[in-house]
Amino acid sequence: IYRFLVVMKVIHKSYKFKIAPDKEQKSLLAKHFGACRFVFNRYLSSRKETYLEQKKSLNYYDNANDLTVLKKEEQFVWLKEINAQSLQSSLKNLDISYNRFFRKQTQFPRFKSKCDRQSFTVPQWVYIEDSKLLISKFKSGIEMNLHRKIEGKLLFATLSKSTTGKYYVSVTCEVEHIPFEKTHSKIGIDTGIKDLAILSDGKVYENIKTLKNNLKKLKYQQRQLSKKIKGSNSRLKQKSKLATVHEKVSNIRKDYLHKVSTEIIKNHDVICIEDLAVKNMMKNRKLAQAFSDVSLGTFYTILAYKANWNKKTIVKINRFFPSSKTCSNCNHLNQELTLKDRKWTCQRCNTVHNRDSNASINIKNQGLKIWSGLGTNSDIKQKRSKALPLGESKTFEATPISYAVDR
Repeated sequence: IYRFLVVMKVIHKSYKFKIAPDKEQKSLLAKHFGACRFVFNRYLSSRKETYLEQKKSLNYYDNANDLTVLKKEEQFVWLKEINAQSLQSSLKNLDISYNRFFRKQTQFPRFKSKCDRQSFTVPQWVYIEDSKLLISKFKSGIEMNLHRKIEGKLLFATLSKSTTGKYYVSVTCEVEHIPFEKTHSKIGIDTGIKDLAILSDGKVYENIKTLKNNLKKLKYQQRQLSKKIKGSNSRLKQKSKLATVHEKVSNIRKDYLHKVSTEIIKNHDVICIEDLAVKNMMKNRKLAQAFSDVSLGTFYTILAYKANWNKKTIVKINRFFPSSKTCSNCNHLNQELTLKDRKWTCQRCNTVHNRDSNASINIKNQGLKIWSGLGTNSDIKQKRSKALPLGESKTFEATPISYAVDR
């Protein structure tokens, strides 16, 4: 009898469900959305004014103490109708945004708008019984479409309302996850606009172009919206129709990215990719829409956390590495290659290359050199820094990144 030891990995996993609140619950949800938005905006403004006038930075505890005093004032007594922990969670989100800005990981926090997606977090005392969500202030429970089983220990929940008027709850749990089996496969991935991902083993994942395929519908709905009178009910209805098309485009794209990323992570242990500056690429006005449609930033983020969950390795090579111009057979560098050239012949060994397939092979070879310690990103005379987890913002290029892989 052979016994196999399965190493479990504890992760935080979210389950998203559609909820169906009744009329009274919708009214109470609207109060929660509005109050959390009010608290966030009020103390964001307070932090800015305090710093400009007194050159002093406020923190979470300063805001939390002021909120306690604010709730006792007569004109803000309505804040007592809201779950106090949700208001505190809104302050914590503001504090996290501030800290990330000063670490140069994101932009300065922006004021929340009532026209965008609305949400608030319930940090504890969340229960699910008989397909109902039980949280503070909602004693009778909110009906849920519990279409799959929830595993693990329930930690907290985030309730949201989309721009199309649909209500959702995202339940975050602590789950003991069984990673995918080891395949001992190593792969290089070249990403682009024509195809989403080209793997070094010849596998190609096409770009389904969800935005381009629905662009006529979006333009039509946008034209209809521009004809409506501001503040009218017909404008609100048309705005909802436009948001529905945008939601459909987003859902199709996310579904495809999740399927592709899961297949890649499941079949390969070491994944070599380029460290692309997606934000800089979006500044190209001629290609910005195409880059937005393929959504490379989201694809890399999904790859990152799925690799972390399944103890797989992500290796990022320098974005300036000439993967397309280098012959994968003899390492000859073709300086005359342009973006229009999809196929080219090496002048030294006469090998005919497909531009993207050749790039994916070179990315794999360079990534494996970095991963094994035989090569570094300094080969192309670029500044280096210590490796950071994929997805974290940084200034310099990353050297090999691994997620607890047994080598």
